[in-house]
Amino acid sequence: MTSLKLRILFDGAMVGPGKAELLDRIAATGSIAAAGRQMEMSYKRAWTLVEEMNAAFAVPLVASARGGQGGGGARLTETGAEVLRLYREVLARAEAAAAVPIAELEAMLRRQGASERSDGK
Repeated sequence: MTSLKLRILFDGAMVGPGKAELLDRIAATGSIAAAGRQMEMSYKRAWTLVEEMNAAFAVPLVASARGGQGGGGARLTETGAEVLRLYREVLARAEAAAAVPIAELEAMLRRQGASERSDGK
């Protein structure tokens, strides 16, 4: 399977497939810890990424509440949902624009099990 992975680098910030997946999983689970576990990522690493994203954008992408008697949790802010949507749009447009040259590159790959000889004999 061929896939395109895209990182968008800004001055001092980056959005890429890992952060997008983390945002998506936070939205689905309502928890930074659960999202990190699903990604086989430590709680500290997940929190660090959320803090990086929240610091990089003018408005935080993730809002969280401490645990305890009422329970904790996390959710995407409207801005977080919009950042995730825009990242996916950029990725979809890039995939569409790159489909033909990617297919051409893929056709040039050596296939597993193919003969190592290049003379066809």
